[in-house]
Amino acid sequence: MLGGCGGIGTVATRTLVAADDVDEIVVADVRADAARALVAELGDTRLRGIGFDATDPTSVASAIEGADVVLSCVGPFYRFGEPLLAAAIEAGVPFVDVCDDLDATQRQLALHERAVAAGVTALIGMGNSPGLANVLVRYAADLLLDEVTSVDILHIHGGEPTEGGAVIKHRIHAMTNDVPVFVDGEQRMVRMLEPSGQAFVVETDFRDVGRFPVYPYPHPETITLPRHLPGLRRATNLGVVFPLPYFALTQEMVRVGMCSTEPLAVGDVEVVPLEVSVAHILRERPRLLAEAGVTGPAGCLKVVVGGTQAGEEHTWVFSLSSSGDGAGEGTGIPAGLGALLVLRGEVAGPGVLPPEAAVDPQRMLALAAEVLPRIGLSAAGGGGASVPLHLEHVLPDGSSEDVSLDL
Repeated sequence: MLGGCGGIGTVATRTLVAADDVDEIVVADVRADAARALVAELGDTRLRGIGFDATDPTSVASAIEGADVVLSCVGPFYRFGEPLLAAAIEAGVPFVDVCDDLDATQRQLALHERAVAAGVTALIGMGNSPGLANVLVRYAADLLLDEVTSVDILHIHGGEPTEGGAVIKHRIHAMTNDVPVFVDGEQRMVRMLEPSGQAFVVETDFRDVGRFPVYPYPHPETITLPRHLPGLRRATNLGVVFPLPYFALTQEMVRVGMCSTEPLAVGDVEVVPLEVSVAHILRERPRLLAEAGVTGPAGCLKVVVGGTQAGEEHTWVFSLSSSGDGAGEGTGIPAGLGALLVLRGEVAGPGVLPPEAAVDPQRMLALAAEVLPRIGLSAAGGGGASVPLHLEHVLPDGSSEDVSLDL
């Protein structure tokens, strides 16, 4: 469990602990004391905490040696996604991560043949978006529609107790790089803060969170889904963070050019604008959350899948709400479930594969129903033994109905 003490890694670790068929979980983090503290807090004899440095190949190799599966939550992924996967392939160890950076995903996919030759299964992007979003699209393709023609993935989160610098840098990375959208059967590149990207901004209702604008995000579903859904004509990924003034602060730091990595002379001192911006954003965060009345974390993944069924147009809307740990819960739980599926030999492979190409959606949702009650996160609002997943069916005449998956 690499990066096992962060907001996402901690939840992923708790998810793994909830499984009976895991013999040992090594929680590896750059903060060895934090890894050991988490192990002590969870109090499970199968846990062991160690320190490791993701920038040191020897440290990485030592941490993953002898593992049956490696789960990585080490960010930012544009820096660590490819090297950690390469290390797992070199060690011959199955690999899972929650990489949601487009450029890192493209570099990871380029390692596919190397993974096949090594007999290694690598399930990449197994978080929320990408991750669970891809699995839900596969569910619709396999069980609800004869052909999928459109996919719009929308996501929101916010209010987490803390956010680290890697999270802020990932968000800035999303705002300063090309965003792929798949429209009319063709790949296009837009920028979130430029007119090309603003054309895709829409407002949407998120179950249990509210109505918010969403912006183009460079998450990799828009490049992987078209490869595995032949009839697909449209795929977008749109997201936002609440409260909006906090998200807008990051946007403004990008707009005014304060996110460059080129050193800037300030008197006799050189500073890196990106590092200054990250520090400023993190300093202002508590004030902005307090002013917006945000008292706790929440999030929602909304996946809108359109297509044909018996020659008629149908739309299925999946909504998965999270609370309690916000992004950590929404991303860490799918990651843990993905690692368990790999451990049990229930993921396609070998090779470097996105979730829609490797995960049986029914099996994953059944595993979620098995594991979630054990970690106290079984339903939005708590208490039940079901996956907190809401499904709406929009019929050809425009009317809609709620549908139970009966998990």
